Amino acid sequence: MTDRDNPRDNARYRAVPSSRLGRVAGFGRLASGIAGGMVAEGARRLASGERISAEDLLLTPGNARRLTERLSHLRGAAMKLGQIISMDAGDFLPAELSSILSTLRDQANFMPARQLDSVLREEWGTDWRTNFRWFNPRPIAAASIGQVHKALTRDGKELAIKVQYPGVAESISADVDNVATLLRMSGLLPDTLDMEPLLAAAKEQLTEEADYIREGEQMRLYAERMEGDDRFVVPDIHEELTRSRILAMSFEEGIPIEALAEEPQHLRNEVFERIVDLVLRELFEFGAMQTDPNFANYRYRRSNGAVVLLDFGAARDIEPHVIKGYRKLLNAGLSGNAVRVREEALSIGFINQTVIERQGERVDRMIAIITDEMNKDAPFDFGNRAFVPLLRDEGMAIAEDKQSWHIPPAETLFVQRKISGTALLGARLGAEINVRQLVEAKLAEVV
Repeated sequence: MTDRDNPRDNARYRAVPSSRLGRVAGFGRLASGIAGGMVAEGARRLASGERISAEDLLLTPGNARRLTERLSHLRGAAMKLGQIISMDAGDFLPAELSSILSTLRDQANFMPARQLDSVLREEWGTDWRTNFRWFNPRPIAAASIGQVHKALTRDGKELAIKVQYPGVAESISADVDNVATLLRMSGLLPDTLDMEPLLAAAKEQLTEEADYIREGEQMRLYAERMEGDDRFVVPDIHEELTRSRILAMSFEEGIPIEALAEEPQHLRNEVFERIVDLVLRELFEFGAMQTDPNFANYRYRRSNGAVVLLDFGAARDIEPHVIKGYRKLLNAGLSGNAVRVREEALSIGFINQTVIERQGERVDRMIAIITDEMNKDAPFDFGNRAFVPLLRDEGMAIAEDKQSWHIPPAETLFVQRKISGTALLGARLGAEINVRQLVEAKLAEVV
């Protein structure tokens, strides 16, 4: 049976709504579906005598499924924002909701063959097939902004071809605004919360990610920074076939990084330690970071043990004051000085004065949990999440006080997403590494 004969696989072939009207309609169906789900769940709970709240009605498994299904269909910036929510809030959502939303990270729909051919014709011309000995029409990967195909050129080069979904670049601003509107309508966000700086930053980064010429250049720059480090592999760009909506690069063999969860402990530890070291190098040595922590951006090559690095659309320079702020924050954490940690967290924008004034004791308890874990001069077990519920309880209690809500500066959030996402990868692998030693060594190099 071929892939297309598999009914489950066929369900993933859905045309991307590329017109403005089509995408607006998609958001409308999402909003009405969630509202209907809230009404049905409210009626069920009232009938059973349960107490209900807007938050309880909104955050249900049924609504999570509606959200993931609709965003997987829309793709583009809408799905990307859903992925961000699933990774950033995963530890603070009920397990069932987190599991449903996590499918957004690796389960986008595919473009049907006719829509794919239309994009390739527009970018390469009607005779585009003459560039290849073969071009596999079934994607080997599909994400929020584009899908990836394997191909072999006439001169024998095996390539990975990333093809952008039609209408994605043009719909970024509207998609971000529509997601923000849904959040505001939900009642979960306080009216006083200023989301505009974050929305502007999201639009800017997503616009950059949709520019494949830029991504190719970022990939080349990253390869230069990694030159001589055979622990990692960065694909080579194929400039002749790369366009603004098509990124052609060398195909690099590898298995999903999560597959290492079944491998011996020492291998999981060695690979993850390598990845943490790379994040520290990005922050304190390169001054530039690939800020998308999606697990699919890492693959492991069994033949030589190298980690293949993918997807450089979210690569960006780090502001010097952010680098300095993280250095001071980490030094404070290593010293175990909770007062200094709070001061540096305030300085870098993780928290604001209002949070300290209204929720200072809870903030201090969270700092104490983190610094205690950070200062154990022994391998940290990322698979042991016993401290996470403690942080979640304090964090959720703070979140209930909407007057304390605060959005950190976007340039800090981008870096923190990568750090938090890397920790989630460590949890997935069940890695055990001495983070304190790695951080101390890197900070000693950059003093």
